[in-house]
Amino acid sequence: MNLYEKLAADITESMRRGVFAPGERIASVRQASQQHGVSIKTVLHAYALLESRGLVETRPQSGYFVRDAASVAAALEAPAAATSLSGGATNAAARLTRPPAPQTTPVAAAVDVSRLVLSTLRSIRAHDAVPFGSPYPDPSLFPWRRINQYANAIARRQASWNLIDDLPPGNPELIRQIARRYAENGVPVDPDEIVITLGATEAINLSLQAVAKPGDTVAVESPTYYAMLHAIERLGMRAIEVATHPEHGIDIEALARAIGEQKIAACMVMPNFQNPLGFQMPDARKRQLVELLGAHEIPVIENDVYQELYFGDARPSTLKSFDSKGLVLHCASFSKSLTASYRIGWALPGRYRAQVEKLKFLNTLTTPSVPQVAVADYLRHDGYDRHLRHVRKVYRQQARIMTAMVQRFFPDGTRMSSPQGGYVLWVELPAHVDSMRLYQAALARGITVGPGMMFSTRHDFRHFIRLNYSYPWTAQTEAALKVLGELVAGMV
Repeated sequence: MNLYEKLAADITESMRRGVFAPGERIASVRQASQQHGVSIKTVLHAYALLESRGLVETRPQSGYFVRDAASVAAALEAPAAATSLSGGATNAAARLTRPPAPQTTPVAAAVDVSRLVLSTLRSIRAHDAVPFGSPYPDPSLFPWRRINQYANAIARRQASWNLIDDLPPGNPELIRQIARRYAENGVPVDPDEIVITLGATEAINLSLQAVAKPGDTVAVESPTYYAMLHAIERLGMRAIEVATHPEHGIDIEALARAIGEQKIAACMVMPNFQNPLGFQMPDARKRQLVELLGAHEIPVIENDVYQELYFGDARPSTLKSFDSKGLVLHCASFSKSLTASYRIGWALPGRYRAQVEKLKFLNTLTTPSVPQVAVADYLRHDGYDRHLRHVRKVYRQQARIMTAMVQRFFPDGTRMSSPQGGYVLWVELPAHVDSMRLYQAALARGITVGPGMMFSTRHDFRHFIRLNYSYPWTAQTEAALKVLGELVAGMV
């Protein structure tokens, strides 16, 4: 028996004897570590195991609590080995440890996913359903009132803005604050390289437009975030999907073979907390990827929109930090970490900077000044780091809860990712489950999911779904996830 299993067994026995009553708070992770003489990591594993067995629940900002009497009684009657963090026992969801075997040979293909994505997003909004399928973070975590106060004060001071203030590359103070943030995190950048955009989506589109033309082939991860596919589709390009490991990122050897077999104009990746897999690509592989593409003079567009939402101790490195040739076009935004409504993003386009600035001017002319100045004021005067620490803590807790509940409610044959940041969980369902059928059945019950087909031009992910865990965990969301697990079981 592992240490965490022994600790979980000891706590379970205490519950059986009535030492811990239903609804009672148990020791914090730090307290339990000190009391039992084990590491914090061991306690976290033990508590996650207790969650997966239905004995305790996590309440953000409050700690771990014994569940209600009926839940505890049912869990204590179940066999002790019914769930395991390794996913190897009965009724447990195993971790994804390798990419799925592709059903088709990777070839450049036309992209047409926008209609599916649009209809899915419309359904989420129209039905006011439990937002497991939402691509957006919980807005209640954002300091939008404070940022709106800055915006209103700016608008009162200056009733009209000179158009020249809005022109690319963007507001000088915001650019300075963004450059300062990179420097504080050990990634010095040249402020003159930064171009402010309407969110990361525009940064990605402008970057792709700068390095490739209609008809060109672009290499992407598989699965990949559908916004990347949208950019390729909009510009009339073709995508070649490269197998992507759920922990290590894009298969660099497979990418090298693809480069040797056909002309690839660019590569698009999310090395940090990729949507939907949630991995953080190891530094050695980031360096290897940049070196491979640099050797072939292939530009790479790095979508780093989740860069601040890490669960570890420090912000991860970027492809940009390993770039010596100016071939990395780094794209990011504040939409996932600070405010989505203002749509403030930016690009660090390397040697393509002049072209991206020109395309920004030709495509949208300007980025509104008031949102830029309001965000710059917030970064300068308020506690952005304090805000981020809170958000990371909430997401980390809710990721553990979602993982434990999928382990508990979903049938055998279910596997899931191990997100290292961000707010989405990628779930592989038993092979015969059709995620589009599940999407429709769940929507009829007031629940949304992100069907796997949105993340590929092929059909390799028909039995996958993406779940959003950024929203508060409540009795309603837990009941919804249980219903979802029952729907999956009914389709096996």
